[in-house]
Amino acid sequence: MKLELVSCEYYSVKRGQTLCSVARAFGMPPRVLAEENGLKDEVVAGQILRIPAVQGNLYRIAGGESMTFLCGSKENFVRRNGTDCIYPLQEVLL
Repeated sequence: MKLELVSCEYYSVKRGQTLCSVARAFGMPPRVLAEENGLKDEVVAGQILRIPAVQGNLYRIAGGESMTFLCGSKENFVRRNGTDCIYPLQEVLL
């Protein structure tokens, strides 16, 4: 499925896309995109999402890793990812 930007900061959701698929396409965890847009439910076709500028690499957490290990401190982890929860296979920004 081809992604098309409406402008440099906004994206129009296409039919069949999910929050996760849009977030991955823009290299961010779904939680970051949901928080930026105040989402509580799944996205729908035609919905306009604000795409935040994110810096860092998308990373999938392995067991035994900590917020401090991943981002230098718990505060940095929370600031980058919008959560203080961490679990294996979670996608986060480093």
